[in-house]
Amino acid sequence: MTEDEADLLVLLRALDDPEWLEWPQHYDHGEAAVHFSALVTRLESDFAARCTAERDTQDSSEYGRVVVPEDGAICGTRIVVCVSKFGSLALICADNPGAFFGTDDAQTEGKLDAAGLAKVNRALVELGYVVVAEELLESDYDGPSRLPWHVQRPTWWHRFFGIF
Repeated sequence: MTEDEADLLVLLRALDDPEWLEWPQHYDHGEAAVHFSALVTRLESDFAARCTAERDTQDSSEYGRVVVPEDGAICGTRIVVCVSKFGSLALICADNPGAFFGTDDAQTEGKLDAAGLAKVNRALVELGYVVVAEELLESDYDGPSRLPWHVQRPTWWHRFFGIF
């Protein structure tokens, strides 16, 4: 595990409050909506493409998703950005979460280009999001929260982006 991954794991553990599974205790829905709208606008501008956005996901710790369409991405695979209700956590993936084992795998298979990934990363960081690699989120969950019964192998993705 790299130092950055270790730091992100410390952050995930700090955000993990078993009393608040779907959103953090001091969650401000209005602030999350404004922040998310800024992300959608930024990605549409950066990619010169109309992005679709799903907002306010119910019964989930995920706030929403922004999709950069195939025609906006150089490799022809849509780029999906998932945003959590916790700590401005964000996940970048090619096509859908779990479609590839992370962005490195998608790049190796020619489904995601480095320039597109860098654009999304830059936008997220400049807007105050914390980008968490899909590989880290797919690691086994070992926090204090009791995750839903239907999750057979809980991961950090289930905790901060999953359905409850």
